[in-house]
Amino acid sequence: MIGENESSRRPGARERLQEELQRYLAVSAYLYVCFSAILLYKAAILSTAGEHFLPLGLAAGKALILGKFVLLGEAAGVGTRLHARTVLQRIVNNSVLFLVVLVVLTAVEEVVVGLVHGESIRQAVTAIGDRPVLESMASCLLMLLVLVPLVTVTELDRVLGPGRLRQLLLGPSSK
Repeated sequence: MIGENESSRRPGARERLQEELQRYLAVSAYLYVCFSAILLYKAAILSTAGEHFLPLGLAAGKALILGKFVLLGEAAGVGTRLHARTVLQRIVNNSVLFLVVLVVLTAVEEVVVGLVHGESIRQAVTAIGDRPVLESMASCLLMLLVLVPLVTVTELDRVLGPGRLRQLLLGPSSK
Protein backbone atom coordinates (compact mmCIF):
# COMPACT_ATOMS: atom_id res chain seq x y z
CA MET A 1 0.00 0.00 0.00
CA ILE A 2 1.33 3.43 -0.96
CA GLY A 3 1.96 5.69 2.00
CA GLU A 4 2.20 2.78 4.43
CA ASN A 5 4.43 3.79 7.29
CA GLU A 6 7.30 1.64 8.53
CA SER A 7 5.71 0.68 11.85
CA SER A 8 2.55 -0.75 10.29
CA ARG A 9 4.20 -3.06 7.75
CA ARG A 10 4.22 -6.79 8.38
CA PRO A 11 7.58 -8.34 9.24
CA GLY A 12 9.25 -10.27 6.45
CA ALA A 13 10.32 -13.91 6.58
CA ARG A 14 13.85 -13.00 7.66
CA GLU A 15 12.57 -10.81 10.52
CA ARG A 16 10.10 -13.50 11.66
CA LEU A 17 12.86 -16.11 11.54
CA GLN A 18 15.13 -13.87 13.60
CA GLU A 19 12.34 -13.27 16.17
CA GLU A 20 11.60 -17.00 16.37
CA LEU A 21 15.29 -17.82 16.81
CA GLN A 22 15.62 -15.23 19.58
CA ARG A 23 12.50 -16.62 21.28
CA TYR A 24 13.84 -20.18 20.94
CA LEU A 25 17.21 -19.22 22.41
CA ALA A 26 15.58 -17.31 25.29
CA VAL A 27 13.21 -20.18 26.14
CA SER A 28 16.04 -22.74 25.85
CA ALA A 29 18.36 -20.63 28.03
CA TYR A 30 15.64 -20.31 30.69
CA LEU A 31 15.01 -24.06 30.59
CA TYR A 32 18.76 -24.77 30.75
CA VAL A 33 19.15 -22.67 33.90
CA CYS A 34 16.17 -24.42 35.51
CA PHE A 35 17.29 -27.93 34.52
CA SER A 36 20.87 -27.21 35.59
CA ALA A 37 19.65 -26.08 39.01
CA ILE A 38 17.56 -29.25 39.39
CA LEU A 39 20.47 -31.47 38.29
CA LEU A 40 22.86 -29.61 40.58
CA TYR A 41 20.53 -30.29 43.49
CA LYS A 42 20.21 -33.97 42.49
CA ALA A 43 24.00 -34.23 42.17
CA ALA A 44 24.45 -32.70 45.62
CA ILE A 45 22.06 -35.23 47.14
CA LEU A 46 23.66 -38.18 45.32
CA SER A 47 27.16 -37.05 46.29
CA THR A 48 26.26 -37.67 49.94
CA ALA A 49 25.58 -41.28 48.89
CA GLY A 50 28.94 -41.52 47.14
CA GLU A 51 27.71 -41.00 43.57
CA HIS A 52 29.27 -38.09 41.73
CA PHE A 53 27.87 -36.78 38.46
CA LEU A 54 26.75 -33.51 36.98
CA PRO A 55 25.33 -34.00 33.48
CA LEU A 56 25.05 -30.37 32.37
CA GLY A 57 25.24 -31.58 28.78
CA LEU A 58 22.03 -33.48 29.45
CA ALA A 59 20.47 -30.27 30.77
CA ALA A 60 21.52 -28.44 27.60
CA GLY A 61 20.13 -31.16 25.32
CA LYS A 62 16.83 -31.33 27.22
CA ALA A 63 16.54 -27.53 27.22
CA LEU A 64 17.07 -27.33 23.46
CA ILE A 65 14.59 -30.12 22.74
CA LEU A 66 11.91 -28.90 25.15
CA GLY A 67 12.47 -25.30 24.03
CA LYS A 68 11.55 -26.38 20.51
CA PHE A 69 8.55 -28.32 21.85
CA VAL A 70 7.34 -25.18 23.66
CA LEU A 71 7.59 -23.12 20.47
CA LEU A 72 5.82 -25.84 18.48
CA GLY A 73 3.05 -25.85 21.10
CA GLU A 74 2.73 -22.08 20.82
CA ALA A 75 2.66 -22.28 17.02
CA ALA A 76 0.00 -24.99 17.22
CA GLY A 77 -2.09 -22.68 19.39
CA VAL A 78 -2.03 -24.77 22.58
CA GLY A 79 -4.57 -23.23 24.94
CA THR A 80 -6.02 -20.70 22.50
CA ARG A 81 -9.35 -22.49 22.24
CA LEU A 82 -9.96 -22.50 25.98
CA HIS A 83 -11.94 -19.51 27.11
CA ALA A 84 -10.48 -18.01 30.25
CA ARG A 85 -12.06 -15.00 31.93
CA THR A 86 -8.85 -13.80 33.53
CA VAL A 87 -5.16 -13.73 32.67
CA LEU A 88 -4.54 -15.93 35.72
CA GLN A 89 -6.94 -18.59 34.40
CA ARG A 90 -5.20 -18.46 31.02
CA ILE A 91 -1.79 -18.86 32.70
CA VAL A 92 -2.98 -21.88 34.71
CA ASN A 93 -4.72 -23.48 31.69
CA ASN A 94 -1.77 -22.97 29.37
CA SER A 95 0.76 -24.14 31.96
CA VAL A 96 -1.14 -27.40 32.47
CA LEU A 97 -1.69 -27.87 28.73
CA PHE A 98 1.98 -27.25 27.97
CA LEU A 99 2.87 -29.73 30.72
CA VAL A 100 0.72 -32.37 29.01
CA VAL A 101 2.26 -31.56 25.62
CA LEU A 102 5.80 -31.75 27.04
CA VAL A 103 5.11 -35.03 28.87
CA VAL A 104 3.71 -36.61 25.71
CA LEU A 105 6.50 -35.30 23.47
CA THR A 106 9.14 -36.34 26.01
CA ALA A 107 7.69 -39.86 26.06
CA VAL A 108 7.79 -39.93 22.25
CA GLU A 109 11.37 -38.68 22.35
CA GLU A 110 12.36 -41.45 24.79
CA VAL A 111 10.76 -44.09 22.56
CA VAL A 112 12.67 -42.74 19.55
CA VAL A 113 15.93 -42.75 21.55
CA GLY A 114 15.18 -46.34 22.58
CA LEU A 115 14.63 -47.31 18.94
CA VAL A 116 17.90 -45.64 17.95
CA HIS A 117 19.66 -47.70 20.63
CA GLY A 118 18.22 -50.93 19.24
CA GLU A 119 15.26 -51.39 21.59
CA SER A 120 11.82 -52.36 20.37
CA ILE A 121 8.93 -49.97 20.85
CA ARG A 122 7.61 -52.28 23.56
CA GLN A 123 10.94 -52.21 25.44
CA ALA A 124 11.16 -48.42 25.18
CA VAL A 125 7.60 -47.95 26.46
CA THR A 126 8.20 -50.47 29.24
CA ALA A 127 11.32 -48.56 30.32
CA ILE A 128 9.21 -45.40 30.64
CA GLY A 129 6.56 -47.26 32.65
CA ASP A 130 9.14 -48.84 34.96
CA ARG A 131 10.01 -45.52 36.56
CA PRO A 132 8.79 -45.09 40.12
CA VAL A 133 5.47 -43.21 40.28
CA LEU A 134 6.81 -40.75 42.83
CA GLU A 135 9.75 -39.88 40.54
CA SER A 136 7.39 -39.33 37.60
CA MET A 137 5.08 -37.15 39.70
CA ALA A 138 8.03 -35.12 41.02
CA SER A 139 9.31 -34.59 37.47
CA CYS A 140 5.89 -33.39 36.33
CA LEU A 141 5.56 -31.03 39.30
CA LEU A 142 9.03 -29.58 38.68
CA MET A 143 8.23 -29.12 34.99
CA LEU A 144 4.98 -27.35 35.91
CA LEU A 145 6.89 -25.06 38.26
CA VAL A 146 9.31 -24.27 35.42
CA LEU A 147 6.47 -23.65 32.96
CA VAL A 148 4.41 -21.25 35.10
CA PRO A 149 6.88 -18.31 34.91
CA LEU A 150 7.50 -18.99 31.21
CA VAL A 151 3.78 -18.97 30.41
CA THR A 152 3.24 -15.95 32.67
CA VAL A 153 5.80 -13.89 30.77
CA THR A 154 4.32 -15.02 27.45
CA GLU A 155 0.77 -14.13 28.52
CA LEU A 156 1.75 -10.76 29.99
CA ASP A 157 3.59 -9.92 26.77
CA ARG A 158 0.47 -10.87 24.80
CA VAL A 159 -1.85 -8.79 27.02
CA LEU A 160 0.39 -5.72 27.20
CA GLY A 161 1.24 -5.77 23.50
CA PRO A 162 4.41 -6.52 21.57
CA GLY A 163 7.52 -5.14 23.27
CA ARG A 164 5.67 -3.50 26.18
CA LEU A 165 6.72 -6.08 28.80
CA ARG A 166 10.35 -5.81 27.70
CA GLN A 167 10.11 -2.01 27.85
CA LEU A 168 8.49 -2.22 31.29
CA LEU A 169 11.15 -4.58 32.66
CA LEU A 170 14.24 -3.26 30.91
CA GLY A 171 13.39 0.40 30.42
CA PRO A 172 14.37 3.13 32.86
CA SER A 173 12.48 3.03 36.15
CA SER A 174 10.13 5.89 37.01
CA LYS A 175 12.04 6.73 40.20
